[in-house]
Amino acid sequence: MNNLGLGEKIRFLFEDTETLKGQFTSLWLLGLNILFVVLYIVETYPLSTQMQHLLWSLEVGITGIFILEYFARIYSSEEGLRKALEPLMIADLVAILPVLLILAGPGTSVSAGFLKVFRVFRVFRFFRLTESRKFVWGKISKTNLQIMKFVTVIFTVFFVSAGFFFEAEAASNPGVETFRDSLYYMVVTLTTVGFGDITPVTSTGRWITILSIMAGIIIVPYQASKIVKAWSSQEKIETKCPECGLKFHDPDASHCKACGHVIEQEYDPRESSYL
Repeated sequence: MNNLGLGEKIRFLFEDTETLKGQFTSLWLLGLNILFVVLYIVETYPLSTQMQHLLWSLEVGITGIFILEYFARIYSSEEGLRKALEPLMIADLVAILPVLLILAGPGTSVSAGFLKVFRVFRVFRFFRLTESRKFVWGKISKTNLQIMKFVTVIFTVFFVSAGFFFEAEAASNPGVETFRDSLYYMVVTLTTVGFGDITPVTSTGRWITILSIMAGIIIVPYQASKIVKAWSSQEKIETKCPECGLKFHDPDASHCKACGHVIEQEYDPRESSYL
């Protein structure tokens, strides 16, 4: 570690989950991510002017830390500036960009309205939790990682939809006073329960509802299929057939089930589920 360059040390901190420094870095960033999302939710409730200023200062401070993290990841990456084109890096930038633009144009109607809507995208930072199977609390299975991705996607769809719906309806809809009301509406709507106690009253709110339902119909089954695929392959052994290239086989398989070619793999009959 002492012989590593600055870039390598920074990259090690971001990737390491075994040493105390790496674990602290991961937990610190996770805590900031959670606080970053909670701040947006809290700010939708009626607050005193003093509290609003305090929360905004905290939000700007966290954004500053994430800016440093963003450039540190680029600096420490072996890919250089190409690192910024990765999906997770784009998600990081989208999460902090609205705050930066609001700071760049304080007091304008655009800052007060349009840009604040896109603060809901900060939830995208949680996708970093599904980047690797290694976590502070240990390595998880491929199936559990897919489940985490599925839950993260569902939470993101609900959160982003609720955020956009709140910004569109809060000023006109008496049923939407806080983010909680908007999230309740989206959960009820996207799960097809539809109690009808909250309904959109603006054209924008109706379009957001339509687009959210379409996103749920497309994204949720796709992520669910990945879980099923991971679940079905977790009992397979990673042995590649030399003839057709099929990679996963049953633990007691002696021939490839695709082409019938003989395959060689270690097999302990005491661990077989067939006995």
